Formats: sequence, C-alpha cells, structure tokens
Amino acid sequence: MEPVTLTTDRLLLRPVGPGDTDAVYEAVQDPDIQRWTTVPSPYLPEHAIGFTQQIVPEGWSQGSMFTFGVFLTGGELAAMLALTMRSLGTAEVGYWAAEEHRGRGYVVEATLTACRWIFTEVGVDRVEWRAEVGNHASRAVAERAGFAVEGTLRSGINNKGVRRDCWIGSLLPSDLGLPSTAPYLPARS
Repeated sequence: MEPVTLTTDRLLLRPVGPGDTDAVYEAVQDPDIQRWTTVPSPYLPEHAIGFTQQIVPEGWSQGSMFTFGVFLTGGELAAMLALTMRSLGTAEVGYWAAEEHRGRGYVVEATLTACRWIFTEVGVDRVEWRAEVGNHASRAVAERAGFAVEGTLRSGINNKGVRRDCWIGSLLPSDLGLPSTAPYLPARS
C-alpha cells in the first residue's frame, strides 16, 4: 500500500522517514515510553534509524503495519501511532506521546482519525487496543477515543522478554457511525 497522510485541524499524521530519525530518537529517551511500550531499552540511535528507514516503510509496502508520526502544524513530532494488522479485518492500535505533548488530546484525535481511515479505506471491522495493566494513561486515551474495555488477558503481552497481563479493548466502525464490511451479530445477554 502507498503511504497516506491524514490531517485534522491541529495535526498532520504521516509516515516518518529518515528526516524524522532524530526527533523519534529524542522522544523515545523518555523513561515512560521505554517502560510501557515494546521499544528497545535503552533506545539507541540505531533503533531510531531502523524504525524510520526500515520498519515504517516495510510496514506500509507490505500492508502489515501503518505507522503515522503525529505532527503539530508547526512540524514538531507530538506522538507516534501504528495500526498493525493482526488477522483478517482486525488491526491493533499502539501509540505513545512525547512527554511535552501529553494531556492535550493529540493522541485521542490521532487515534480517531487513523481508525476512521482504516475502517473506510482498508476495510478493517475491529481495531483492538492492548496495554499492560497499570498503564492508566494509555487506557485513558483508549476510553476517550471510544474503545470498549473488554477485560484483562493473563500473560497477554510480551514486553522486553517478560509476559505481562494486559487490558484489551476494541473500537468498531459502528462506534464511529460507520458501516462495517461484514454483518455483525452481537451476543445476546
């Protein structure tokens, strides 16, 4: 798939490339990003180079992971968001925010924008969110974006070689007033 650029009134979402390597490296020096996400720790310059020059372009070209840098209108990197294809019609969202840009709603706005895109342009019918139990900031973003928190998965994620329990939630096209590509028949309670 060809990379796309998405916009909101406040944000530009676009794939990162070699010119963004330094900004990615600087942002990921934040201990909270290294603690709560699966990025390598310590995060070295070569990790940022591999991310911007190999991982991101390969994900787009293979249609397996759609990664967006979330930029302010002035060009500053505020956050990173990726939608990774997990199975037919299902993607998983992951994100982090640069420390100085937290608490302004940028990641919620970017998540909603990217999810609308993947529902309407890629044909995904379910976006999942997972975060290690205790990552309240990630959970707050997911809930503000309309994800239904569905429960806790024991040993649901592997972070730096350690299995950890995680929360899981989902967002469906209907949550955003959009049609699904396949009929959905919810369970009766």
